[in-house]
Amino acid sequence: MAKILLTGGTGLVGTLLETKLKEKNHEIVILSRNPKKEHHFKWDLKKNYVDPKALENLDYIIHLAGAGIADKKWTEKRKQELIDSRVLSANLLFEKIEENNIALKGFISSSGIGYYGATTSETIFKEKDQPAKDFIAKICIEWEKAAHQFQNLKVPVTILRTSVVLSKDGGALKKMNTPLFLSALGSGKQYLPWIHIEDLCNMYVKAVEDSSFTGIYNASSPEHQTNLSFTKVLGKVLGKFVTPFNVPKFVLKLVVGELAVIVLQGSRVSTEKIEKVYNFKYESLKKALENIYK
Repeated sequence: MAKILLTGGTGLVGTLLETKLKEKNHEIVILSRNPKKEHHFKWDLKKNYVDPKALENLDYIIHLAGAGIADKKWTEKRKQELIDSRVLSANLLFEKIEENNIALKGFISSSGIGYYGATTSETIFKEKDQPAKDFIAKICIEWEKAAHQFQNLKVPVTILRTSVVLSKDGGALKKMNTPLFLSALGSGKQYLPWIHIEDLCNMYVKAVEDSSFTGIYNASSPEHQTNLSFTKVLGKVLGKFVTPFNVPKFVLKLVVGELAVIVLQGSRVSTEKIEKVYNFKYESLKKALENIYK
């Protein structure tokens, strides 16, 4: 049994992950700006504060905290918030771990396949590939840099570059199951990497329980889908009509602004590395969606 500090513990992934970790008899403490449960403890980035009780006898940190990439339009203020919510929080954790001389067994962090950029290409991106130079890549670069600093304390680091997470409890599918998104977006030829939330959470559990599971991994299903093929499978599973007309780029840009790029562009990512150490429960989109909706 390990004691695990979880940030972003009340979010979509964090909620299921907490349940799975508790089922494995791990002790979970969650950092929150407004703690309301016994195992929730306060932290405050502006005041550089983490409740010391959350750090007692700590073994692992799983860092999921971060403002939602697609929750709001990308104003300059929002862009900075997207970076700071990930990076400053990791920096604060690093500072407290170093300050209290805590011998962590591992720092496990989320990141995104946005590391490779919002681009549509024939490249199947591998973990060793260089990052892109656009804004979505910048978020991931700074995010991962903040995680890697724990290596200076000789703490093993695991980073999961996560694709679109599919869940019955919200997230991307809630937005996709609407008239606007039950159509091909733009050309429809852009790839849409995805992962079932259960597979993603299982990877985090593995990172805690398998000491060899360190480094950077693409957390994405092995099955490649374009925006158009994804939409067709979703419509079929839902029993809903998928409109034969593509949503023009300018319409999406009017609706969501600059962040439209994350749905109008997309490339495949390689799962060769993760498949060597993890067996997917949901490899096909059809199977994943049927689990969620039926």
